[in-house]
Amino acid sequence: MARFAESVRGTVAQSTLSLFDHAEYPLKNTLDYSGDPGLLGPGSVSWIVLADPAAFVGGMRGLLIQAAHPEVVAGVGDHSRYRADPFGRLSRTSSYVTATTYGAMPEVDRAVEQVKRFHRIVSGVSERGRPYDAGDPDLSAWVHNALTNSFLVAHQRYGQYTLSSNEADQFVQEQTAIGQLLGSDPMPTTAAGLEDWVSNHPDAGPTRAMADVIDFLKQPPLTPGIRAGYSVIREAAIATIPDRLRDILGVDTRPGAEMLGKTATASLRWALGFSPSWALALQRMGIDRPAGLFKQDPESRVAS
Repeated sequence: MARFAESVRGTVAQSTLSLFDHAEYPLKNTLDYSGDPGLLGPGSVSWIVLADPAAFVGGMRGLLIQAAHPEVVAGVGDHSRYRADPFGRLSRTSSYVTATTYGAMPEVDRAVEQVKRFHRIVSGVSERGRPYDAGDPDLSAWVHNALTNSFLVAHQRYGQYTLSSNEADQFVQEQTAIGQLLGSDPMPTTAAGLEDWVSNHPDAGPTRAMADVIDFLKQPPLTPGIRAGYSVIREAAIATIPDRLRDILGVDTRPGAEMLGKTATASLRWALGFSPSWALALQRMGIDRPAGLFKQDPESRVAS
Protein backbone atom coordinates (compact mmCIF):
# COMPACT_ATOMS: atom_id res chain seq x y z
CA MET A 1 0.00 0.00 0.00
CA ALA A 2 2.81 2.41 0.85
CA ARG A 3 4.47 1.71 -2.51
CA PHE A 4 1.18 2.33 -4.33
CA ALA A 5 0.62 5.61 -2.46
CA GLU A 6 4.12 6.76 -3.33
CA SER A 7 3.51 5.89 -6.99
CA VAL A 8 0.29 7.92 -6.99
CA ARG A 9 2.02 10.82 -5.26
CA GLY A 10 4.79 10.80 -7.85
CA THR A 11 2.33 10.73 -10.73
CA VAL A 12 0.33 13.66 -9.36
CA ALA A 13 3.49 15.64 -8.69
CA GLN A 14 4.96 15.02 -12.12
CA SER A 15 1.71 15.82 -13.93
CA THR A 16 1.32 19.10 -12.05
CA LEU A 17 4.91 20.25 -12.31
CA SER A 18 5.09 19.44 -16.03
CA LEU A 19 2.74 22.37 -16.69
CA PHE A 20 5.38 24.78 -15.37
CA ASP A 21 8.46 23.31 -17.04
CA HIS A 22 8.24 25.41 -20.21
CA ALA A 23 10.61 28.13 -19.03
CA GLU A 24 14.03 28.15 -17.41
CA TYR A 25 13.92 27.68 -13.65
CA PRO A 26 14.77 31.16 -12.27
CA LEU A 27 16.62 29.98 -9.15
CA LYS A 28 18.95 27.47 -10.79
CA ASN A 29 21.99 29.48 -9.63
CA THR A 30 20.52 30.84 -6.42
CA LEU A 31 22.98 29.07 -4.12
CA ASP A 32 25.75 31.14 -5.71
CA TYR A 33 24.36 34.11 -3.75
CA SER A 34 24.92 32.78 -0.26
CA GLY A 35 23.40 34.95 2.45
CA ASP A 36 21.45 37.18 0.04
CA PRO A 37 17.92 37.54 1.50
CA GLY A 38 16.45 38.85 -1.75
CA LEU A 39 13.69 41.41 -1.77
CA LEU A 40 11.48 39.93 0.97
CA GLY A 41 13.66 37.73 3.16
CA PRO A 42 13.13 34.70 5.38
CA GLY A 43 10.97 36.54 7.91
CA SER A 44 8.38 37.42 5.28
CA VAL A 45 4.83 36.13 5.17
CA SER A 46 5.18 35.90 1.39
CA TRP A 47 7.69 33.04 1.59
CA ILE A 48 5.05 30.95 3.39
CA VAL A 49 2.00 32.01 1.35
CA LEU A 50 3.53 31.49 -2.07
CA ALA A 51 4.94 28.09 -1.06
CA ASP A 52 1.54 26.58 -0.23
CA PRO A 53 -0.26 24.77 -3.10
CA ALA A 54 -3.21 27.10 -2.48
CA ALA A 55 -1.15 29.48 -4.63
CA PHE A 56 -2.28 27.45 -7.67
CA VAL A 57 -5.83 28.59 -6.95
CA GLY A 58 -4.60 32.13 -6.38
CA GLY A 59 -2.80 32.18 -9.72
CA MET A 60 -5.93 31.03 -11.55
CA ARG A 61 -8.06 33.61 -9.72
CA GLY A 62 -5.57 36.31 -10.65
CA LEU A 63 -5.72 35.41 -14.35
CA LEU A 64 -9.51 35.54 -14.30
CA ILE A 65 -9.74 38.88 -12.50
CA GLN A 66 -7.01 40.49 -14.61
CA ALA A 67 -9.16 39.78 -17.69
CA ALA A 68 -11.92 42.04 -16.32
CA HIS A 69 -9.94 45.20 -17.14
CA PRO A 70 -10.57 46.19 -20.79
CA GLU A 71 -7.17 47.77 -21.41
CA VAL A 72 -5.20 45.06 -19.63
CA VAL A 73 -6.97 42.25 -21.47
CA ALA A 74 -6.57 44.12 -24.77
CA GLY A 75 -2.83 43.97 -24.22
CA VAL A 76 -3.07 40.23 -23.55
CA GLY A 77 -5.14 39.64 -26.67
CA ASP A 78 -3.02 41.82 -28.94
CA HIS A 79 0.46 40.89 -27.74
CA SER A 80 0.37 37.60 -25.84
CA ARG A 81 0.73 34.16 -27.43
CA TYR A 82 -1.39 32.54 -24.74
CA ARG A 83 -3.38 30.48 -27.26
CA ALA A 84 -0.37 29.28 -29.24
CA ASP A 85 1.90 28.83 -26.21
CA PRO A 86 -0.25 28.64 -23.06
CA PHE A 87 2.22 26.63 -21.00
CA GLY A 88 5.08 28.89 -21.96
CA ARG A 89 3.14 31.91 -20.73
CA LEU A 90 2.11 30.07 -17.57
CA SER A 91 5.69 29.01 -16.91
CA ARG A 92 7.08 32.51 -17.50
CA THR A 93 4.53 34.02 -15.11
CA SER A 94 5.33 31.38 -12.52
CA SER A 95 9.06 32.03 -12.97
CA TYR A 96 8.55 35.75 -12.40
CA VAL A 97 6.61 35.15 -9.18
CA THR A 98 9.20 32.63 -7.99
CA ALA A 99 12.17 34.88 -8.75
CA THR A 100 10.74 38.04 -7.18
CA THR A 101 9.54 36.14 -4.10
CA TYR A 102 12.41 33.76 -3.38
CA GLY A 103 15.31 34.92 -5.52
CA ALA A 104 18.51 36.65 -4.46
CA MET A 105 18.59 40.29 -5.57
CA PRO A 106 20.41 39.60 -8.87
CA GLU A 107 17.68 37.08 -9.70
CA VAL A 108 14.96 39.54 -8.71
CA ASP A 109 16.50 42.28 -10.85
CA ARG A 110 16.86 39.94 -13.82
CA ALA A 111 13.20 38.86 -13.64
CA VAL A 112 11.95 42.44 -13.37
CA GLU A 113 14.10 43.58 -16.29
CA GLN A 114 12.73 40.78 -18.46
CA VAL A 115 9.18 41.91 -17.75
CA LYS A 116 10.02 45.56 -18.38
CA ARG A 117 11.67 44.64 -21.68
CA PHE A 118 8.53 42.86 -22.86
CA HIS A 119 6.26 45.64 -21.62
CA ARG A 120 8.03 48.20 -23.81
CA ILE A 121 6.35 46.74 -26.90
CA VAL A 122 2.89 46.27 -25.38
CA SER A 123 0.70 49.18 -26.41
CA GLY A 124 -2.38 49.78 -28.49
CA VAL A 125 -6.04 50.75 -28.25
CA SER A 126 -8.72 48.76 -26.41
CA GLU A 127 -12.20 47.89 -27.68
CA ARG A 128 -13.67 50.89 -25.94
CA GLY A 129 -11.22 53.20 -27.70
CA ARG A 130 -8.84 53.89 -24.85
CA PRO A 131 -5.07 53.72 -25.44
CA TYR A 132 -3.14 51.27 -23.33
CA ASP A 133 0.51 50.84 -22.47
CA ALA A 134 1.81 48.02 -20.29
CA GLY A 135 4.14 50.48 -18.58
CA ASP A 136 1.24 52.62 -17.38
CA PRO A 137 1.27 52.63 -13.55
CA ASP A 138 -2.52 52.18 -13.33
CA LEU A 139 -2.60 49.16 -15.63
CA SER A 140 0.44 47.66 -13.95
CA ALA A 141 -1.31 48.18 -10.62
CA TRP A 142 -4.38 46.26 -11.80
CA VAL A 143 -2.26 43.27 -12.80
CA HIS A 144 -0.17 43.40 -9.63
CA ASN A 145 -3.01 44.06 -7.19
CA ALA A 146 -5.32 41.46 -8.70
CA LEU A 147 -2.62 38.84 -8.28
CA THR A 148 -1.66 39.90 -4.75
CA ASN A 149 -5.30 39.92 -3.68
CA SER A 150 -5.87 36.54 -5.32
CA PHE A 151 -2.92 34.85 -3.66
CA LEU A 152 -4.08 36.19 -0.30
CA VAL A 153 -7.75 35.26 -0.71
CA ALA A 154 -6.89 31.78 -1.99
CA HIS A 155 -4.50 31.22 0.90
CA GLN A 156 -7.08 32.29 3.47
CA ARG A 157 -9.68 30.00 1.90
CA TYR A 158 -7.57 26.99 0.93
CA GLY A 159 -4.14 27.29 2.58
CA GLN A 160 -2.90 25.08 5.40
CA TYR A 161 -2.25 28.03 7.71
CA THR A 162 -4.76 30.89 8.03
CA LEU A 163 -3.10 34.28 8.39
CA SER A 164 -4.01 36.70 11.15
CA SER A 165 -5.24 40.14 10.08
CA ASN A 166 -1.79 41.57 10.86
CA GLU A 167 -0.09 38.86 8.81
CA ALA A 168 -2.48 39.46 5.91
CA ASP A 169 -1.61 43.18 5.98
CA GLN A 170 2.08 42.30 6.13
CA PHE A 171 1.72 40.10 3.04
CA VAL A 172 0.11 42.96 1.13
CA GLN A 173 2.82 45.38 2.23
CA GLU A 174 5.56 42.94 1.19
CA GLN A 175 4.01 42.54 -2.23
CA THR A 176 4.04 46.31 -2.76
CA ALA A 177 7.83 46.06 -2.78
CA ILE A 178 7.55 43.89 -5.89
CA GLY A 179 4.98 46.16 -7.51
CA GLN A 180 7.19 49.18 -6.96
CA LEU A 181 9.92 47.61 -9.08
CA LEU A 182 7.54 47.68 -12.05
CA GLY A 183 6.19 51.14 -11.24
CA SER A 184 2.73 49.95 -10.21
CA ASP A 185 0.58 52.67 -8.64
CA PRO A 186 -1.61 52.83 -6.62
CA MET A 187 -0.96 49.87 -4.34
CA PRO A 188 -3.11 49.58 -1.20
CA THR A 189 -1.16 48.53 1.88
CA THR A 190 -3.84 46.66 3.84
CA ALA A 191 -5.74 43.49 2.99
CA ALA A 192 -9.10 45.25 3.38
CA GLY A 193 -8.03 48.20 1.27
CA LEU A 194 -6.73 45.90 -1.43
CA GLU A 195 -9.93 43.85 -1.48
CA ASP A 196 -12.01 47.00 -1.87
CA TRP A 197 -9.73 48.42 -4.58
CA VAL A 198 -9.93 45.26 -6.69
CA SER A 199 -13.59 44.43 -6.08
CA ASN A 200 -14.92 47.92 -6.83
CA HIS A 201 -12.47 49.15 -9.45
CA PRO A 202 -14.40 51.53 -11.74
CA ASP A 203 -12.57 50.50 -14.93
CA ALA A 204 -13.55 46.83 -14.76
CA GLY A 205 -16.00 45.82 -17.48
CA PRO A 206 -16.79 43.10 -20.03
CA THR A 207 -15.21 42.97 -23.50
CA ARG A 208 -14.88 40.47 -26.34
CA ALA A 209 -11.20 40.06 -25.48
CA MET A 210 -12.19 39.18 -21.92
CA ALA A 211 -14.70 36.61 -23.17
CA ASP A 212 -11.99 35.03 -25.33
CA VAL A 213 -9.69 34.65 -22.32
CA ILE A 214 -12.49 33.20 -20.17
CA ASP A 215 -13.44 30.73 -22.92
CA PHE A 216 -9.82 29.65 -23.24
CA LEU A 217 -9.48 29.17 -19.49
CA LYS A 218 -12.58 26.96 -19.57
CA GLN A 219 -11.06 24.57 -22.11
CA PRO A 220 -7.26 24.83 -22.26
CA PRO A 221 -5.33 22.15 -24.18
CA LEU A 222 -4.86 19.65 -21.37
CA THR A 223 -4.90 15.88 -21.24
CA PRO A 224 -8.15 14.44 -19.81
CA GLY A 225 -6.52 13.45 -16.51
CA ILE A 226 -4.99 16.86 -15.89
CA ARG A 227 -8.12 18.65 -17.14
CA ALA A 228 -10.22 17.12 -14.36
CA GLY A 229 -7.94 18.49 -11.63
CA TYR A 230 -7.58 21.80 -13.45
CA SER A 231 -11.36 22.22 -13.56
CA VAL A 232 -11.59 21.78 -9.80
CA ILE A 233 -8.90 24.44 -9.27
CA ARG A 234 -10.62 26.83 -11.69
CA GLU A 235 -14.01 26.41 -10.01
CA ALA A 236 -12.39 26.82 -6.59
CA ALA A 237 -10.92 30.10 -7.81
CA ILE A 238 -14.24 31.31 -9.20
CA ALA A 239 -15.91 30.56 -5.85
CA THR A 240 -13.71 33.23 -4.22
CA ILE A 241 -14.35 36.04 -6.74
CA PRO A 242 -16.66 38.85 -5.55
CA ASP A 243 -20.15 38.92 -7.07
CA ARG A 244 -19.59 42.12 -9.06
CA LEU A 245 -16.51 40.78 -10.79
CA ARG A 246 -18.13 37.39 -11.38
CA ASP A 247 -20.99 39.17 -13.13
CA ILE A 248 -18.53 41.10 -15.31
CA LEU A 249 -16.59 37.95 -16.14
CA GLY A 250 -19.76 35.97 -16.83
CA VAL A 251 -18.82 33.08 -14.55
CA ASP A 252 -20.95 31.36 -11.93
CA THR A 253 -20.10 29.52 -8.74
CA ARG A 254 -20.85 25.81 -8.86
CA PRO A 255 -22.27 23.99 -5.82
CA GLY A 256 -19.55 22.29 -3.83
CA ALA A 257 -16.73 24.17 -5.58
CA GLU A 258 -15.17 25.38 -2.36
CA MET A 259 -15.30 21.97 -0.68
CA LEU A 260 -13.74 20.31 -3.73
CA GLY A 261 -11.14 23.07 -3.84
CA LYS A 262 -10.11 22.34 -0.26
CA THR A 263 -9.84 18.64 -1.08
CA ALA A 264 -7.81 19.36 -4.22
CA THR A 265 -5.35 21.69 -2.49
CA ALA A 266 -4.95 19.21 0.37
CA SER A 267 -4.20 16.51 -2.22
CA LEU A 268 -1.62 18.74 -3.92
CA ARG A 269 -0.08 19.47 -0.53
CA TRP A 270 0.20 15.71 0.06
CA ALA A 271 1.72 15.11 -3.37
CA LEU A 272 3.93 18.18 -3.75
CA GLY A 273 4.51 19.51 -0.28
CA PHE A 274 5.46 23.16 -0.06
CA SER A 275 7.42 24.82 -2.85
CA PRO A 276 11.06 23.70 -3.19
CA SER A 277 11.87 27.31 -4.07
CA TRP A 278 11.19 28.22 -0.45
CA ALA A 279 13.51 25.41 0.64
CA LEU A 280 16.23 26.70 -1.69
CA ALA A 281 15.87 30.25 -0.41
CA LEU A 282 16.22 29.00 3.16
CA GLN A 283 19.28 26.98 2.17
CA ARG A 284 20.80 30.06 0.52
CA MET A 285 20.37 31.85 3.83
CA GLY A 286 21.81 28.98 5.86
CA ILE A 287 18.48 28.39 7.64
CA ASP A 288 17.19 24.89 8.43
CA ARG A 289 14.03 23.87 6.60
CA PRO A 290 10.87 23.35 8.68
CA ALA A 291 10.34 19.63 9.16
CA GLY A 292 7.60 17.84 7.28
CA LEU A 293 6.73 20.55 4.76
CA PHE A 294 8.80 19.58 1.72
CA LYS A 295 8.28 16.56 -0.56
CA GLN A 296 10.43 17.57 -3.52
CA ASP A 297 14.21 17.65 -3.75
CA PRO A 298 15.04 21.35 -4.21
CA GLU A 299 18.62 20.73 -5.30
CA SER A 300 17.42 18.81 -8.36
CA ARG A 301 16.47 22.23 -9.79
CA VAL A 302 19.87 23.81 -9.07
CA ALA A 303 22.70 24.06 -11.59
CA SER A 304 25.61 21.80 -10.70
